[in-house]
Amino acid sequence: MSRIGVGGRIAPFAAGGAVAAAGTYVALNDPSAAGSRFPSCAFRELTGLWCPGCGLTRGMHALFSGDVAEAVSYNIFTPVVAVVIVGAWWWWTRRAFGTSRPSVLSRLPATGWVAIAGVVVLYGVLRNLPLDPLRALAP
Repeated sequence: MSRIGVGGRIAPFAAGGAVAAAGTYVALNDPSAAGSRFPSCAFRELTGLWCPGCGLTRGMHALFSGDVAEAVSYNIFTPVVAVVIVGAWWWWTRRAFGTSRPSVLSRLPATGWVAIAGVVVLYGVLRNLPLDPLRALAP
């Protein structure tokens, strides 16, 4: 047994099961449908603006339905978020069993994290500007 212990090996599977259950719920229930039981974005409710994450639930539903173009139309980061979720889970699971190498993200310098944060903030700002070419960024 590794130094992580049995609990450390179960955690990625428990979290993966929870994410899979949530993903199944999103896949089977259209967040865009009238009477949807999905919560609205708190940032949007408070400010009236689109946050960088607005549209991700609808985008994930479209992605699960196989419509990548629609997913990207809701939020350009939808496929990226899906890949990051799966990749992080895979890395966590391998780490729990002692078979992982350092991830790409763990080797990213601080300037890389600042750049990622800057892109997300810039996206949040651009999707709220009232310019015709940028209206496509709103969900």
